[in-house]
Amino acid sequence: MAAPAERLAPDAARRGWRARARRWWLARLPRTDRWTLTQRNVYILPTRAGALFAFTLLLMLVASINYQLNLGYVLTFLLAGAGLVSMHLTHGTLRGLTLQLRTPAPGFAGEPVTVEVLISSPSRERHGIGVAFDAPPAQRQTAWVDVPAQGQAVARLAFVPRRRGTHAVPALHVETRFPFGLFRAWSLWRPQAEVLAWPVPEQPPAPLPAAEPRAGERPGVRAARGEFDGVRAYQRGDALRQVVWKKAARTGELVSRETRRPAAHELWLEWAATAGRGDVEARLSRLAGWVMAAERADVHHGLRLPGVEIAPGHGDAHRRRALDALALFTGGGAA
Repeated sequence: MAAPAERLAPDAARRGWRARARRWWLARLPRTDRWTLTQRNVYILPTRAGALFAFTLLLMLVASINYQLNLGYVLTFLLAGAGLVSMHLTHGTLRGLTLQLRTPAPGFAGEPVTVEVLISSPSRERHGIGVAFDAPPAQRQTAWVDVPAQGQAVARLAFVPRRRGTHAVPALHVETRFPFGLFRAWSLWRPQAEVLAWPVPEQPPAPLPAAEPRAGERPGVRAARGEFDGVRAYQRGDALRQVVWKKAARTGELVSRETRRPAAHELWLEWAATAGRGDVEARLSRLAGWVMAAERADVHHGLRLPGVEIAPGHGDAHRRRALDALALFTGGGAA
């Protein structure tokens, strides 16, 4: 009796060969965020149901020949014709579609990032279009959509970047088995877009550092919550709580409160303040936690890293800029 290791060796060799062949195939595909399915990049093979259907037709043909059944011939060739038409329809369901990848929004490492694929049909309606990240069939999480005639549909997928930094969007697998499931047509697509993963914020976040006096100015007094000097036109990045929603409901114009800010102090989140925290990733995690805590507290804050300085500010745009700098930090000059 063969040992378990001996039995598993051929299976491991087969999986290794398939993985190498797939890597070679993917390396030949161009990277692009727009992929048009044509005769050249759509492939088709019978499914298990299709293979069983063909075997049944063969048995029916042998029986008709053996017993000279004229109606058996008619039924056999009628079903064979239906199978050939099914093959043509399955291939045509993918052929002509255009897929466009929307740029994924950044997120924190270890959390799902949503990837949206816009599928457009220039002609007729298409049914049963499946989109998934390329993986072994048993591991695929496929999103199924129907595309209206001369319209569009969106397939949403999610993948989890395990570490901070930039990650290429994994290769995508597009397939259909419409109409009868006898054949499977598919195509492989390598997107060009990348996803930015921010460092995971420290939980619970450490207390924020003390604010520093601003050079050349005397201390001022912060206005109480809700007190403001006036209003101004809405700017992208303003916090939602600054928007005057009553005025927006009356006039349809978005305006933001002009809140008085402390004039004499500013909060700097500095790399040096994390000394003794541990390795680079732990220090970046603490800084990310401080950025999120300062934003929740609506405090103007700046960020200082070796070779990078972001002036104090607040709002979604400022938060994203700070987290982007943390995600792309290479550690050069860090101590």
